[in-house]
Amino acid sequence: MSARVIITEVAPRDGLQNEAGVIPTDDKLRLIGMLADCAVDEIEATSFVSPKWVPQLADAEAVVEAIMGRKQPPRYSVLVPNKRGFDRFQSFVDRGAWLKLAVFTAASESFSQKNTNASIEDSIERFREFVPDALAQGIPVRLYISCVIACPYEGDIEPRRVREVADDLMSLAPQESIDRGLIEIDLGDTIGVGAPADIIALLSEFDESVRSQRLVLHLHDTHGRAAECVRAGLQMGVKKFDSSAAGLGGCPFAGSPENPAPGNIATSILVETLRSEGFACGVDIDKLRTASEYAASIVARARAQQVS
Repeated sequence: MSARVIITEVAPRDGLQNEAGVIPTDDKLRLIGMLADCAVDEIEATSFVSPKWVPQLADAEAVVEAIMGRKQPPRYSVLVPNKRGFDRFQSFVDRGAWLKLAVFTAASESFSQKNTNASIEDSIERFREFVPDALAQGIPVRLYISCVIACPYEGDIEPRRVREVADDLMSLAPQESIDRGLIEIDLGDTIGVGAPADIIALLSEFDESVRSQRLVLHLHDTHGRAAECVRAGLQMGVKKFDSSAAGLGGCPFAGSPENPAPGNIATSILVETLRSEGFACGVDIDKLRTASEYAASIVARARAQQVS
């Protein structure tokens, strides 16, 4: 039997959040429904971030409210930047046992300051205000670390630095929560510069059991190397990956408005890569193709409206 790999589909949040043209809520919900039908394991649905900073996600409550009514859903994760966002998240917890909390910091001090207006240490202290509470309630928590290979401001990031940030994040969790599998660390190559050797060097900082049980790889395809990096991750024992329908979600720091960088690794490419390496993921590739076409179409329509 082929080893099973877990896929988190990030198009509804990470894939759309930087789009200037606002995507209607109904379009987002249709996309989420189509992705759920593809049988991905998890969908990152939205973020309880301030609408002032991310207008695209101003409808977060409406999106989660609609998700609450779905039957037999996959796991849904919601990104939460601070205690205020957690309070918004908390109002849905009792109604959706399949909700996961996600928070984010960076391995780069400069990126953390520019992206969150806080140092790495301060961002982790913010999380200390609510992550232990979430874990005590049995809510799974995803801990994102951005810029694990390189930063647009600082250049290359040492793998040891990423491990140090990961250890600091893990200090938020009591051992019982770790033993229950409620914590995962998501390593993001935010600007997509990683090569397989970089991925191997990074993952070598973590024990084999951590790589196979708690680590997630979040790869961007800026230079067309994401599939190779997936293979390197598999070689090192990683069993969880993020991806985005139609490859949506290019990092604004990796390109320009006139020439945006390619986005997250496309879910279709991830699935093809996994299967070529002998791994199973359970995704319906035909339904995924249809969902990806729809994802690309709603973004194209929003961009066209923005230009006009």
